[in-house]
Formats: sequence, C-alpha cells, structure tokens
Amino acid sequence: MNKEKWKKIFTWVVVFAFILSTFPVTSSAANDIADSVYINGNIYTMDEKQPNAAAIAVKGQKLVFVGSNENVKNYIGNNTKITDLKGKTVIPGLMEGHMHLPMLGENLMKVDAFWKPKAEIIAAVKAEVAKVQPGEWITGFGWNNTIWEDKSYPTKDELDAVAPNNPVVMERTDGHMIWVNSKALELAGITKDSVNPQGGEILKDAGGNPTGCLTDTAGEPVQKIIPVLSEDRKKEAIVKAEAQLLSYGFTSIMDAGSNMDTINQYHTLYKDGKLKIRLYSLIGGDWGGTIGKAERDYIANNPPQKGLYDNRLSINAVKFFADGSLGSRSAALLEDYSDRAAHQGNYKFTDQQIFDEMKDPYNKGYQIATHAIGDGAINQVINAYEKLMKANPRADARLRIEHFQVAKVSDIKRISDLKILPAMQPTHATSDKTMAEDRVGAERMKGAYAWRKVIESGNIIIGGSDAPVELVNPYHGLYAAVTREGRDGQPEGGWYPGESMTREEALKAFTIWTAQGQFEEDLKGTLEAGKLADFVVIDRDYMKCPANELKDIQALTTVLGGEVVYQKDLSNTSVIWQGIPISFSVAPVNRDGKLYVEAAALADKLGATVAYTEGSFELTMKKDEKSLNLTIHQAGNQELVPIRDVLEGFDYGLIWNNLSKSVSID
Repeated sequence: MNKEKWKKIFTWVVVFAFILSTFPVTSSAANDIADSVYINGNIYTMDEKQPNAAAIAVKGQKLVFVGSNENVKNYIGNNTKITDLKGKTVIPGLMEGHMHLPMLGENLMKVDAFWKPKAEIIAAVKAEVAKVQPGEWITGFGWNNTIWEDKSYPTKDELDAVAPNNPVVMERTDGHMIWVNSKALELAGITKDSVNPQGGEILKDAGGNPTGCLTDTAGEPVQKIIPVLSEDRKKEAIVKAEAQLLSYGFTSIMDAGSNMDTINQYHTLYKDGKLKIRLYSLIGGDWGGTIGKAERDYIANNPPQKGLYDNRLSINAVKFFADGSLGSRSAALLEDYSDRAAHQGNYKFTDQQIFDEMKDPYNKGYQIATHAIGDGAINQVINAYEKLMKANPRADARLRIEHFQVAKVSDIKRISDLKILPAMQPTHATSDKTMAEDRVGAERMKGAYAWRKVIESGNIIIGGSDAPVELVNPYHGLYAAVTREGRDGQPEGGWYPGESMTREEALKAFTIWTAQGQFEEDLKGTLEAGKLADFVVIDRDYMKCPANELKDIQALTTVLGGEVVYQKDLSNTSVIWQGIPISFSVAPVNRDGKLYVEAAALADKLGATVAYTEGSFELTMKKDEKSLNLTIHQAGNQELVPIRDVLEGFDYGLIWNNLSKSVSID
C-alpha cells in the first residue's frame, strides 16, 4: 500500500475518532440528551428485567435511560442538570390505589377526631361551639370506638351536653357511621317512628329512641342538609390534599368515587395548572351506592377517557357500594355476626338490582369497581360480575372489588380464575385487629385480610389506604403489609402473620400492581425507559432497613413527570412516634450536641407526667415506676428537655436518620 493511501486512511481514522469523542454513538439519538440525570443512587426499579440501577435520565416527562452510572453519561449534554444521589434510595412514584381525595382535603377543615379518646373529641366539639354562632353546623371525622375504654357506640346525649344549640355530625373513621346530636336528628326529621332504609340502620335504645348513631343510608337525611362548601373552598381542599400526598412520594392516586361536580372541579384545576398529581377518578354515587342522574347522563353520553392533561386525569371507571363496614356491623355477611345475633349487616342492593345498576356502564366500556367488605356482599358482587362477563365478554375488563375484606376462601380462588382484581388496604387489617375476630369468629377469619392467599391464588393486590378512613401515609401501609403489626408494634410478630406480604410484594401493591388495576402498567409503576419519570427519593433503604423502621420512612424528594414537586424541609429536626411526626409548639433545638424537645408534648406521647420546680433549671418526668430528673432548656415560654436522656431513661430506643434529620422513637 502506497504512502498516499496510508495518509488518507490515517486522516479518516482521526476524523472518525473526533466524531466519536464529540458525538458518542449510543443507543440514544442526539435528541435523547436528557434534561436531568440522577447518578449514584440505590434504585429499586420494580422492573423484573432490571430490578436495580444506579442512574436514571429524564427528558420531558419520561425516562430515557435506567441503568449504570457509566452508561448514563451518554445522555448528558451541556445543559443537563446532574443530581448526585450519594447512595440514597429511589423507588417508583407511589400509587394510592383507593382513597377519597376531596374527603381528605375537606377533613383538614373539620374537627380532628381521628382515633382520639372520646373525652378529647367531646372537648374539641365544646371548643368549636365557642367559636361559632348558635345554629351553625359542627362537623368532624375519625372517631373509632374500638380504641376507647368503653367500646360501645357513643350517644347523642354526650354531644347534647356540650352542643345543645348546634347540630353536630361526627363521622366514624370507616365512613359508614355518623354520630349526631339531638339538634341534627331534629333537623333531619329522624324520630322514634323512623324506620330503617334499605342499606342502613338507625341505632335505637331499649325504648326505641334513636341513640345518635346512624349507619350508611340511614345517615343520608342528615348528610343532605349539612351546608356544602363553596366551589372555591372545595378546590382549596383538593389542592391541600395534593400537597400532603406529594410530601409522601405519591405521584398517582385513585379517587374512589366522585360525583360530576367534583370531577368537573378536577378538570378546572388541571386546566388552570393548579393540580399536578396523576388521578384515576371513579364516577361515584351517593352513600346509598346509587348513581345520580348527572352521573348516569355522563356515562350514557361519554366513553371512558384516559390520559387527559398529559396523562394526569383518567375517567375510566364507575364505583358502586354493595355493603357497609365491619366496624359499624353494616358489612353484609352470609351468616350472623358473631357478636350480634340475628344480624347479618346491610346489602345495598338485591342481586338483580346490583346487576341492573352495573350493566349499562359495563356495556359502555367502563371498568366497574365495587365496595364489598363482607363475605355476603363479596359473593354477590362476584356473581354479578360473572353474569356481566357472560352476557357481554370483554377481552380485558379488569373488574375490581374494593376492600375484599372478609371473603370465603373459595371466593379468593374464584376471583383469580375470573380475573377480578381485589383492591385491599393493608392498614385496615392492623386497625381492625382489635374487633375483626369478634365480629366474624375464627372460622371466617381464614378468608379475612388474606393477602397471602390472594397472591398465592395467582392474583395481584391493589394497595392503598382508603384515606381518610386511615392515615394516607403509604409507609404505614408498607409496614402493615410486611409485619401485620400496628404502628405500636403490636401484636409482636404480627396478627395472623402467615398472611403477610414480602417487601417486594408490598411495594408492587403500591406501584406496578396498582398501575395494572388502572390499565396503566405500560405508562407507570416501574422505572423503565419510555415510562413516566415519576419517582421518590427516600431516607433509608426500603429493602434492607429493619422492618420496624418501614413506618418511619420519610420522602426526601418527589419527582413527577421529571419535575421536582416536593422537597423535604431539613431546617428542623422531626421526632417520629409510631410513624407520625410529633407536633411541637416550639421546634426542637440542638444545643451542645444534644437535641432538646418540648417536655410537655413528648411526655404526652409517652404517657408520662411532668413536675416542674419553680425557679429551677430542672424538671421531673415520671412514667410507670421510673422517675427522671432532667435539665431544662428554655425556649420562649416552653421547657425543653434532652430527648436522648428521656428515651434511654424510659427504655425506648432512638434511631437518628441523618438524611431526613429525623429521630424515630423505637
């Protein structure tokens, strides 16, 4: 080969090398240069083909790469924002598979009765009476009689004593019973002569007088006369709820039943750019489970819709109720309640009625999702679904049963064979453990909250919280799914622990399985190139941290469609008790290497008492047989004490997490 030819070859080699160094040849084209890249992460993708990764690249709303730190370099351009995760754990954006978005927001504007002692609730109502005018309604949410010393249902007389001139409505935590006073009963026209409606019960005393507790449809006469919030206030409530959801790492939620007014509010909020979270909204009826005229007209004139507003809103399913709740004894059972003879709960429909209600939306192409808790209601819904599918076979209907709480063991296998999907809420089991077996007995417990049996039958579980029935925090749900323990760690070893999920299964229930329940598994639920860039950075390793710490996980950063929509404020230390940050009137203070917190608030959570010595820089805190003398740090008018001294003195563990600047009490 002559010298000139060698020279030409050499020149082309140099040029080609220059092109390669300037414009790398990779699987991505030049237009795949990322807007943002995250490196050095501990990433759990939930993608079975590639379960772990170190880096991800985002362009627009989607992921363009998930893999190694080395290969992600191919997606970095001059304007790419690079975030070093420094080993932090990343999981897919969490998906809430069953909750009530408007209720969550509106409850922020009500008396907070969530799992509080009865005396504390009554005191809160009394305080509210002092703020309002006579005749104004007082509403609240979250009471749970099963945690009270006296577990019987409360009475109107207890509310009358503090609110004789204001109608009061306090909703039970399950949303299927209200506790009202005499004024509310009077305004609703509910008397001794009132009869139980279909699907509800007016609880009465031995003399036949209403006690003040109304289940399901029996509460409608009261619910219908409560003044509604203005449109602006309703929208404000939805936006407030969204902020809370994003702070936990949720990027998608399912709103389990809203009327057309609420759905139209969603449209307005998305159009105005005031709502970002992805929402799978079910068209829902009233508490009686029936669909109203506006909803029927919408279903008749509109096909199912998916992916509106850049994959933010889908209106693809219709919600029905088949029964009530176990706690209110309105869940429909095949046999009598074990703790109430001759009572089997309340069916919302006859067999023919429920089929007739479902038929038109099903034939229109909508997914059907039905609330069914008792084995009777579950069996009724399965029969109705099977009848629908035989009359009009659809290739992929994905009919859902919401809650699927107390099922016949044979029906667990049956829904798997029929490809019916159960949406189950792990925290329901750990909340209901104090009363469930009393309600249904040991034999029926074999099919109750039976996650392991559901999974081993070949089915999936759509996870969620049913918030605001339960706290919306997803890490409580993951903890409950894995441990079968309450947030207090009881019972040790778990309640019916054989039904627990693995950590991977639990996370699937809040990601890819929920996506499957919404026909969206090709869009989200795992971290894969081509899917939406929805993910959350958390403060500890979900797969490896001690199981008792799962409930304490904190979201550090939430990314939705490539946009950072939440960043945890690390300016103050948070103290976490049983998975919930303690509210202090004065922020914790670091002093001389010690963390000081408000003595009174800490003592209240621990069940301790505080004794102050006037003019002294010490106080005494007592719990059970132990007494601690503690140094005070004064902050304004509050006395702060060193938290480590308190916890170690009372034999509690203390877990410091530097990433979230949080202390968990163990």
